[in-house]
Amino acid sequence: MRIYNTLTQQKEEFIPIEKNKVRMYVCGPTVYNYIHIGNARPAIFFDTVRRYFEYRGYEVNYVSNFTDVDDKIIKRANEEGTSSAEISERYIKEFEKDMDTLNVLPASHHPKATEEIDGMIKMITTLIEKGHAYEKSGTVYFITRSFKEYGKLSKKKIDDLEAGSRIAVSEEKNDPMDFVLWKPKKDGEPFWSSPWGDGRPGWHIECSVMSSKYLGEQIDIHGGGEDLIFPHHENEIAQSEAATDQPFARYWMHNAFINIDDKKMSKSEGNFFTVRDITNDYSGQVIRFFMLNAHYRSPLNFSRDLIEAAKNSLTRILTSVEQLEYLLKSGAIKREELFEEEKAILEEADRLQDKFIGAMEDDFNTADAIAAIFELVKLANVNCTANSSKEFITAIMDKIISLSDILGINAKKEEEILPEEIERLIEERQAARKNKDFTKSDQIRDALLEKGIILEDTREGIKWRRS
Repeated sequence: MRIYNTLTQQKEEFIPIEKNKVRMYVCGPTVYNYIHIGNARPAIFFDTVRRYFEYRGYEVNYVSNFTDVDDKIIKRANEEGTSSAEISERYIKEFEKDMDTLNVLPASHHPKATEEIDGMIKMITTLIEKGHAYEKSGTVYFITRSFKEYGKLSKKKIDDLEAGSRIAVSEEKNDPMDFVLWKPKKDGEPFWSSPWGDGRPGWHIECSVMSSKYLGEQIDIHGGGEDLIFPHHENEIAQSEAATDQPFARYWMHNAFINIDDKKMSKSEGNFFTVRDITNDYSGQVIRFFMLNAHYRSPLNFSRDLIEAAKNSLTRILTSVEQLEYLLKSGAIKREELFEEEKAILEEADRLQDKFIGAMEDDFNTADAIAAIFELVKLANVNCTANSSKEFITAIMDKIISLSDILGINAKKEEEILPEEIERLIEERQAARKNKDFTKSDQIRDALLEKGIILEDTREGIKWRRS
């Protein structure tokens, strides 16, 4: 397996710290609102990475945090006249609902920043003792120039960085490049006791502490969106390696941005969408499938036309599996041995499975992996008929379902129970057709269409699907 490492800017063979185990940390959300469509990309992609590792037999310890104390959370709490804890707990629950919709599995651990304050104080104390940090008026700063390799992830040279460019400027700092590890309390804000006075941690320190606690001082993979490379991940490296005197993460993986109709997503542009907005019109499966249709390091353009195309493509897979299930139920032949031609086709199916694995082994190329699934679907559609053996149909169908499952796509439709009113209308229409009352039949069809139910009259009987 080869992974593109942002640290070295090249693909490298993946060699875990421990054989057959993966320690992976991915920066989670700041929980002050519903997550937007851009937040969904790393959640979906790194869930797929985790699923693939597990498919290949690795034991994965996957950690993704919740930033539950932050200026945005405090601002929202003050606006609503409630506590930061109430705001963060509310939106953690909403985040979990969105993840369930997108079929993102819960991480092995979802630590909260507010529950790890003691560990942050301990690491900050270590940094001060080692000469990497200092305190002024209750604020603790990391001495950026004390870490000689600062900039090795982002490829930025410290002398070229301008103070004020994504870096908080303060007259108290010894150097404009120093960043905050601990800040003193302000009125109306939550705070914790520390050796430097009451206050709360800076943002960067929380991930270093939580990854160390749940994964160890050295981890295999650290991931997130490319917007986190600088300064967040750069600062994580500096404080972690300064504290432990050893490398922090072996492989750094970053997904590219999502644009909306070829423009950067922005509230001021009026093109800002939450996952909840999109799932009003499309299923979580469609959103997930859309996201994985592009390589994670490539920018992804979101538009209604493109997501409609993804919906139609996903439908091809679901329809193929549905047809294979129908063939199995409707009397495919059960034989002790496969037909010779079936054996040859299954060898081709095995080759396509290898093609899928090859794509995933090459820096998790989900786009090419999906292309291999579509080739399997075509193979099934052309070769599986009522005259095929059950064993043959089952083997191809299982391959489509299992490979889709690695991507978090449920290729097998779950049976949906329709409301009694809809079932009654379908029965009435069947009776009307039997009585050759085609006027009433058409009226009922139109009524069902208004309710989002499309009827299809096939040789096998009436089938329905949602519009």
